Amino acid sequence: MLIPIFNHIKRATKMEINSIKNRAKKRFLFIICEIVLIFFLSIFASLSQTMNTSKVVYLPKGSVGEIISYLAKLNFKVDEFDKYILVLMGFPQSGWIEIGQTSLSKFDFLYKLTTAKAAMRDITLIPGETTAYFFYEISKKLGLNYNELMKSYLENAPIKEGFLIPETYKVPVGIGEAHLVYYLINTSKKQHESLSRKIFGEWDERRWYEFITVASIVQKEAANKDEMALVASVIYNRLKIGMKLQMDGTLNYDLYSHEKITPQRIAKDNTRYNTYKYAGLPPNAVCNVSFDAIKAAIFPKKTNYLYFVRDKSTGAHIFSSTYEAHTKAIDRSNKAK
Repeated sequence: MLIPIFNHIKRATKMEINSIKNRAKKRFLFIICEIVLIFFLSIFASLSQTMNTSKVVYLPKGSVGEIISYLAKLNFKVDEFDKYILVLMGFPQSGWIEIGQTSLSKFDFLYKLTTAKAAMRDITLIPGETTAYFFYEISKKLGLNYNELMKSYLENAPIKEGFLIPETYKVPVGIGEAHLVYYLINTSKKQHESLSRKIFGEWDERRWYEFITVASIVQKEAANKDEMALVASVIYNRLKIGMKLQMDGTLNYDLYSHEKITPQRIAKDNTRYNTYKYAGLPPNAVCNVSFDAIKAAIFPKKTNYLYFVRDKSTGAHIFSSTYEAHTKAIDRSNKAK
């Protein structure tokens, strides 16, 4: 009699246990579904949020993680999770990306990074050109605001003049003032630092920018690459004995870049750029410089030259160590005119 009762209780207990297990299993699956749902809703919410951006964005070469970190530093609303979304969409392209609008969802923004490319235009900065004149020219070419370009440059460049590397840059149609300036400064800084490390084995910004100032005068005064180290020697020789530089090129600063220097201009300019009135170097570089000019400023020729004058028959300069020899060179040049 007890055995059937015991078996009945055993079966009932087993059924109850199975029922509890089933309920627990269903509860567990429900929780998993809730977690998955919350996860996907979070993704949807994240990808749906509005992104504010410029019409074009520059992406450097690198891993997806490096690109996300780069965008985050530029104050784009991206995070570590977004790199996995990018991987699923496809690897982001490097270079200029045409976003096309300044406000869109994060999903559309990330998708653009993997699919779009920007139409490009060339802008050329020639050695010896001032930043102010360069921005004035490209503001007309690209339809940008000159004052905004200069403001952004002065707020972000480490020196007032001479920092941009002369070369041809490819920039996207539709780029904004701040983004263009950031790109130019960032690109130039890498090249300055690279050359400094090749020459000195280190990156000493203050020392480097002193050479840039000398190089800018060399760039303005030298008739060709071969003369640069000689012009640099004249600059250092004059500075060494406290002699005024008295060089026209220092007055071709800012928007005076292409102005012919006359006695009248020398008389009326009272800035420290006027090396006819003030001894020593000007307060800043006077133009953007080539690497040849920088190298000449770092490695000048060892000479006793204190003077030079353009030979009108050749376009090159005649260098002299004494004022007497210099006046004779001037006479020869004038006769050859």
